[in-house]
Amino acid sequence: MILLSRKLLCNHGRLTHEPWSPCAFRAFTSLFSTAAEQRSTGDDCHGDDGDDDQSHSVAHVRMLEIRARKLEEQVRDLTERYKRALADSDNVRRRTQKFVEDAKLFGIQSFCRDLVEVADLLQETLCVEEGEEAQELRQGLKHIQCRLQEVFTKHGLEKMRPVGGTYDPYQHEIVCHIPAEEAKPGTIAMVKQDGYMLHGRTIRHAHVGIAVQTQEQ
Repeated sequence: MILLSRKLLCNHGRLTHEPWSPCAFRAFTSLFSTAAEQRSTGDDCHGDDGDDDQSHSVAHVRMLEIRARKLEEQVRDLTERYKRALADSDNVRRRTQKFVEDAKLFGIQSFCRDLVEVADLLQETLCVEEGEEAQELRQGLKHIQCRLQEVFTKHGLEKMRPVGGTYDPYQHEIVCHIPAEEAKPGTIAMVKQDGYMLHGRTIRHAHVGIAVQTQEQ
């Protein structure tokens, strides 16, 4: 609009070669003022758009920050859950491994109980005194007993030898009391029935007699 006004002024001067009349000058002045106002209004509108864009950008950044904080909290929560689940899984794995190891070690426990009964029979046979004609038989039975004990030891089955030791309720069962002559009072003086342990676990208690102090008359 301003350019158009300038062109009109120039063209009028070239065509008429006359000075401007007051009316014509006021008309062009009014036209120029209108163009200036329109330009100023356009500039003001453009400034408002810039403020709106800046406000929108700030709001968008704040929204992104809020989302980022929420995501960080979720990550921390998921991390804690993962750690707890990992610890629980590790505990379950250790317990399962322990159960498997125990099953391997003590799976033959019932079989061992049966074998110790056989060992008892051999022990009783060796204690029988029959004459010199049974010497060869007794030697054979003694060899069987030694071999049986070797098998026991190979599989972790051991016979208790509690004589002279102290009473342990997890390993021994008191069946009698005997006068303390050569044994110390309160200790195990004799074994009525052998006890056995499998890899350190008692599978049969030893039947023992405890030495007690006799009263002097």
